[in-house]
Amino acid sequence: MRVLVGMSGGIDSSVVAYLLKQQGHEVLGVTMSLWKDGIVPSSAPVRDACFSPMEAQDIEKTKKICEKLGIQHTVLDISDLYESTVIKNFREEYLGGRTPNPCIWCNQKIKFGALVDYAREAGLEFDKFATGHYAQIVEQGSRYCLKRGKDPIKDQSYFLYRLSQRQLANTIFPLGGMLKSEVRAIDEKLGLHPQGQSESQDFYSGSYADLLDVEPKAGDIVDLEGNVLGRHNGIWNYTIGQRKGLGVSAPRPLYVLSLDVQNNRVVVGYEENTVNTTVRASRINWVSIEGLDKSIHASAKIRSTGTPVSCEVFMDSMDRLCATFDTPVKAATCGQSLVVYDNDMVLAGGIIESVD
Repeated sequence: MRVLVGMSGGIDSSVVAYLLKQQGHEVLGVTMSLWKDGIVPSSAPVRDACFSPMEAQDIEKTKKICEKLGIQHTVLDISDLYESTVIKNFREEYLGGRTPNPCIWCNQKIKFGALVDYAREAGLEFDKFATGHYAQIVEQGSRYCLKRGKDPIKDQSYFLYRLSQRQLANTIFPLGGMLKSEVRAIDEKLGLHPQGQSESQDFYSGSYADLLDVEPKAGDIVDLEGNVLGRHNGIWNYTIGQRKGLGVSAPRPLYVLSLDVQNNRVVVGYEENTVNTTVRASRINWVSIEGLDKSIHASAKIRSTGTPVSCEVFMDSMDRLCATFDTPVKAATCGQSLVVYDNDMVLAGGIIESVD
């Protein structure tokens, strides 16, 4: 089988390419070029990340890894589409008082979408697309299902819930049944990276404010009764559940509860005010099931970190995916994703629209 491997130069994708070649497949490596000068201020700090001015160095490292593995390497420029799709969505969501997850959007639209299409248009012929994600794809009947990765710490199924049936059908995740420690051991044996090398999990290498291209806009920080407690320079500098860096003194720690775009206010409260029992999501993607015609008991995550929490899942009268949690969750955030699981199986997910 001829397999195209999405390679970032990191440990996981490098080991994927090695394993597939060892299994007898013909392997091609491909890397996305996403960075464009001028999107962020030239004074922005430089660190390694998915979207970073260090991209050229990462591509060079990837090229050398492919040479060592004896596989072809191609770089595809997707920077224009990335800017008009992922960065644009990021800006619109943040300026609208929501907190997006750009990695989820990138996976659906770019990495498992445009990259595969661009590769075929560039003349690369392949049967399957592979990445270093820690998740599993299983075929049940006529449907391709997404499961959590074996390594509970590295599981990345939350970030992949928006993949379509077509994308799942054309994709393989060789690391889904492995532990990160096993992958590191293979990499160290091959000598592809320095021993103990850390890996960036960041989307962008600087402050998110760099990507918004807006001037400071002063407003009030208020409590639930509307009392002014302090001032801010832009609601986009805050996220739901944030405790540190508020610049407001109080008898107990304060948390960001909501971002009032219309009145340019940051609403804060105490920890007991951050809990939610019901989360509603729109823009639903059905993954391992085709839909819901009745309420079911399952579990769900409201952010990438943590474990799924038991809940009752149903569709409301506005065709939103809803989860009422057995135990209240903390700081559910509009713009993030509600992802529903049945044990290890990803059933569906959507963008969080409202919470109670």
